[in-house]
Amino acid sequence: MATRGFRTFFTVLGVMFFLGIGGLVVLVILVGRAPAVPEDAVLVLRVGGDLSEVAPADIVGYLRGARTPTVRTVVDSLRKAKVDTRIRAVLLKPTGFQSPFWGKVQEIRDAVLDFKKSGKPIHAYLEYGGEREYYLATAADRITLMPSSSLDLTGVATYELFLRGTLDRIGAVADLHHVGAYKTAPNMFTEKGYTATHKEMDESLTRDLYEQIVVGVAGGRRKTEADVRAHIDQGPLLPEAALRAGLVDDVQYEDQANARLSVSDERQRIDGDVYARVTAASLGLNRGPRIALIYAVGTINSGRNGYDPVNGTIAGADTLVSYIRQVRRDPSVRAIVLRIDSPGGSATASDAVWRELMIARNERADRPMVASMSDLAASGGYYIALPAQTIVAQPSTLTGSIGVFGGKIVTGGVYEKLGARIESTSIGKQAELDSPARPFTPAEVKKLDEQLQAFYDQFVKKVADSRHTTPARIDALAQGRVWTGRQAKDNGLIDALGGLDQAIALAKERAKIPAESDVEVVVYPPRKNFYELLTEELSGSGESAAVGAWLSANLSKEEIEVLRVVRGPLTMFRRGELLALMPFTFLR
Repeated sequence: MATRGFRTFFTVLGVMFFLGIGGLVVLVILVGRAPAVPEDAVLVLRVGGDLSEVAPADIVGYLRGARTPTVRTVVDSLRKAKVDTRIRAVLLKPTGFQSPFWGKVQEIRDAVLDFKKSGKPIHAYLEYGGEREYYLATAADRITLMPSSSLDLTGVATYELFLRGTLDRIGAVADLHHVGAYKTAPNMFTEKGYTATHKEMDESLTRDLYEQIVVGVAGGRRKTEADVRAHIDQGPLLPEAALRAGLVDDVQYEDQANARLSVSDERQRIDGDVYARVTAASLGLNRGPRIALIYAVGTINSGRNGYDPVNGTIAGADTLVSYIRQVRRDPSVRAIVLRIDSPGGSATASDAVWRELMIARNERADRPMVASMSDLAASGGYYIALPAQTIVAQPSTLTGSIGVFGGKIVTGGVYEKLGARIESTSIGKQAELDSPARPFTPAEVKKLDEQLQAFYDQFVKKVADSRHTTPARIDALAQGRVWTGRQAKDNGLIDALGGLDQAIALAKERAKIPAESDVEVVVYPPRKNFYELLTEELSGSGESAAVGAWLSANLSKEEIEVLRVVRGPLTMFRRGELLALMPFTFLR
């Protein structure tokens, strides 16, 4: 009897398993099928959240398809809609942006401006009138604000968290050292407030971003910059006040905004996540000579690409080197574009990627290399851009931070407060260099400073060679200082302002591909198929992290940021590793 029961149980379990697999296969087929686009359609494009550069490499992300939007899926949707005769208009719906940066918002805003060249109308509808949302909306032909939403145009504020007082209370010491007066990344742990250079740099970055917003709003709404500054100082504005000021065109609900676009039937609307499944090739795009697009996204570290539950995406040097070598072996690739969204990270990992990029650049004179910077390309992120003949950034990209720091957090005092004691046994004069129980000795500090200075000098020399100038001039611009893309263009650290499309256009020009010719963009990392993702998930080797998913589901963006700061970025790296990492902005 018991045997029959077990047999029945396992039979039912097997049937359920195969039904589940069959259901997944059906889902995959449905996801992969191109959608039907109605004639005379209005594309409804929702943009917001934590826009990423690369779609998540997991089963859930695969099945969600374009519903996990990236910057590129949004830009490509606008490119396709520009030439798609079935799309007669776009309704842009900026929602709550979660990133504290502005580069990706500017990238999408540029795509909206490019779409307008088609002559098709694009209207923006704001359920929430935050600054990023409104800044994006000002590129549209018309802005409608929901009657219950204020226009929160208030200016720009940057906040820095300093943990020195907390470390003092618990008996921990941040024994961190740096090269460069503006290399302020360690200040979070070593200071109780702003230093003079730290404050100077933050004021400069915040002022430049504020002016970029003013210029964008003034141009989009056909107002003087003085008028925009005055409206910002009066913000937040109630809907009717925003309407009277000419900052929006209508205060209405979405159905009323639809009526203005003559959308009387829901069947005329096609959502952006559906339209993203329309291939560019079906519209005559993404065809022609091949250009390799390599993404370097996240904190740069040794090993493979991965994911840290608190600190986010890891750009693994081994993975990047593997992609670069694949591109090098492909004779059909006419140009290389490196897309960077990284605050930097390990100095040695950054150097390994730099080396492989230099080999790729030098082995074929007819295959140019262009770097495209997203929100961040600072410190190690700027370092890996140096092999490119041309560097492109958005005006608000945070870049530079040419400097290095290193050291350790000494936790011996914490254990003493708890009644514990750390004792050591070591052989070798420098064996306890990275001891967590005590600070560096003067002799050890001298050793660390020598390492830091050697890497800094190497960094400066490589920047000088790349930018065709002298180390002395670069040293004056460096010192760990972070610049906006607009500032970096003025001081010669980058070559041009714009997004990924601008970088591709410059790569075509350098590769002598006609400007009117489209190109096939070959993306690294390549999108994995369903079988590969399923195999990784079942083996536990996938990039999706259960802890990361739990954090995202249960904690707010701000709470995760606090956890990241308290945990400390140093935990991601080998003990004693030199770091080419930008300062840790707490909230913007």
